[in-house]
Amino acid sequence: MNRNIKKKSLKKRVNFDLITYNDVNILTNYVSDQGKILSRRVTGLSWKQQKKVTKLIKTARIAALLPFVIGKG
Repeated sequence: MNRNIKKKSLKKRVNFDLITYNDVNILTNYVSDQGKILSRRVTGLSWKQQKKVTKLIKTARIAALLPFVIGKG
């Protein structure tokens, strides 16, 4: 039940046309505690939005704005 609340709140506050890889605060909402990209089922995004978020997260990782692995050890 909490998952549905999280889906709606994540989806409403982001304009996917204007987001870039520099928006690290927004992109961290779509990354798990271990650093994995959350699936569409969890986030509630459309396939186009999910593809864009995934690409932006990967670009931010390469630019060293987001870590590849979080909290290992």
